[in-house]
Amino acid sequence: MTFSRRLLPLGASLTRGRFASYQIRNGFTRGSRGFGTEPTIANLAEKCAIALPECSTEEDEIAKIRHEFELAKQRFLNIPEALNTMPKMNPQGIYVNKNLRLDNIQVYGFDYDYTLAHYSSDLQSLIYDLAKQHMINEFRYPESCMKFKYDPTFPIRGLYYDKQKGFLMKLDFFGSIEPDGCYFGRRKLSREELENMYGTRHIGRDQARGLVGLMDFFCFSEACLIADMVQYFVDAKLEFDASNIYNDVNRAIQHVHRSGLVHRGILADPNRYLLKNGQLLHFLRSLKDKGKKLFLLTNSPYHFVDGGMRYLLEESFGLKDSWRDLFDVVIAKANKPEFYTSEHPFRCYDSERDTLAFTKVDAFHPKKVYYHGCLKSFLQITKWHGPEVIYFGDHLFSDLRGPSKAGWRTAAIIHELEREIKIQNEDSYRFEQAKFHIIQELLGRFHATASNNQRSEACQSLLDELNKARQKARDTMKQMFNRSFGATFVTDTGQESAFSYHIHQYADVYTSKPENFLFYKPEAWLHVPYDIKIMPHHVKPPTKSSADLRHMIGGRHNLKLAAESSGPAGFSFSYRVGICFFPRLLPHLPLAVTKLAPSPRSHKYTLMIPGLGSVTTSFLAVKVLRDDNLPISFTFSSLPNSFTKMDQFGWWTCFFSILGY
Repeated sequence: MTFSRRLLPLGASLTRGRFASYQIRNGFTRGSRGFGTEPTIANLAEKCAIALPECSTEEDEIAKIRHEFELAKQRFLNIPEALNTMPKMNPQGIYVNKNLRLDNIQVYGFDYDYTLAHYSSDLQSLIYDLAKQHMINEFRYPESCMKFKYDPTFPIRGLYYDKQKGFLMKLDFFGSIEPDGCYFGRRKLSREELENMYGTRHIGRDQARGLVGLMDFFCFSEACLIADMVQYFVDAKLEFDASNIYNDVNRAIQHVHRSGLVHRGILADPNRYLLKNGQLLHFLRSLKDKGKKLFLLTNSPYHFVDGGMRYLLEESFGLKDSWRDLFDVVIAKANKPEFYTSEHPFRCYDSERDTLAFTKVDAFHPKKVYYHGCLKSFLQITKWHGPEVIYFGDHLFSDLRGPSKAGWRTAAIIHELEREIKIQNEDSYRFEQAKFHIIQELLGRFHATASNNQRSEACQSLLDELNKARQKARDTMKQMFNRSFGATFVTDTGQESAFSYHIHQYADVYTSKPENFLFYKPEAWLHVPYDIKIMPHHVKPPTKSSADLRHMIGGRHNLKLAAESSGPAGFSFSYRVGICFFPRLLPHLPLAVTKLAPSPRSHKYTLMIPGLGSVTTSFLAVKVLRDDNLPISFTFSSLPNSFTKMDQFGWWTCFFSILGY
């Protein structure tokens, strides 16, 4: 599976800001949104009768940054109480990428592995050991590889492997390599090594053809085994082809599944590998009681699914009837994702004789089990179409891409979501997050002020301290999730990962397990949060708490908004304004303007936002509300520098720098 670099399908396209190189002096070209050049700003100031203030000297600004950094370091010593007032996200919540009305859903479909069945971490060790043994016995890998052990602290889901270079890496959704998230074997590559290998951290389209994504839950053992085998050849100083290692590991992983080795291991000791959950039975029964249709669609063989479901539902929680009574249709060995595009016929499976019938399947009967098949025949037989069907699965490509193209609603089951949200909710993590942002802002002001040439010793010392403090906060946050690759959903700098991009692309909603739907009414309407432009489970702190927190840890909150009417007198406005100061949220400025008196269609207003500090790396999204929906023109100005002009009603995205703290 190769990685295709595309932007997330957001309401407003986000372009990568190169603010450090452009700064204020150069501006953007005419075809881009963003900085205005000095002559343009001067013309704007003259038109709006704005007097540009005198700029302070470089030494004064550097001294001011140094002073604020020293104050911030003192406040970094203790976690502020304001963190306790910030909202916390629900680890068992359902997070929405596309609006979903549950009252419209009449059919619920489920995958089995890692969707209905929850496994312990011991399963990854089992897969790792079986695949390793197969590589030694069948592919003649050295016997010394038998000492390798699965390391649960190393891999995360959503990594990419470069089959040409042998690198295991984490990408953001722009297709750039995370600087501290690329490994050759078990050795982390430096930024200099990445630049030497790729020329840049961005993976171009030609290079992306050599990447394979590791996206499902079985990828943990696969990623770990790939890294260990690469490290073996490096330590032994043996020549090797990185693509051969991937192919051998992948073939071994596929073998232990298709041969039934993993299935037999799980069923031999279900208490070790399967996690019991009484809420699953409650959830499935509640759907049946409400008259919903249920089907099971899995690639696993029936005897394995039957053994697991009997252990999870019948033996553990006393289900008197067969678990198959809960489902209207049971399909095993479906061979997804080919199931969604092929025209393979269904075969009725005789579980007692372990044979397939030769008769044509033109109807699905209760308590019967079916093998193979295809989506086309499934829709013809069931008459279940489009948005009335929702399918739950853990694999974004094999499970959800096909259903989403067929018009079904999709729900991604991502078990690590629950753990990562719990970490996000901890005060210690939020404190490090806030520190990172404050330092990032100071660095932005530094680079906008200090020239690259002939920096003084004091200036260079401040830059080194800021970079060191930022790296320390970044490393601390990373270690809270995973010591090697950090969080699954975001990079160390707060940018969404490539895995997050695929969730946006293929999952209408996502949650940690299907039973979380029990917390929602069956007629609930699940809406995309109006103020979220990235992963919905990333918290948006309230304005007051953000301001208090930022003040307590050394920043300054000095926000003033002035609204002037350039037309006749007698017009008044009400507004609200807020800023998010945390790097994992897109920093945006929600602005609501309500017209309280009528005005002619051609009337123009000028809004000025003076006195804000340097946020040279931020995006600001502005929402303007008018009660009459008239097209209006706004000019946003922050002295002494940049602006953008908007002349349509609704959502706009402005890209500009705010200077003047």
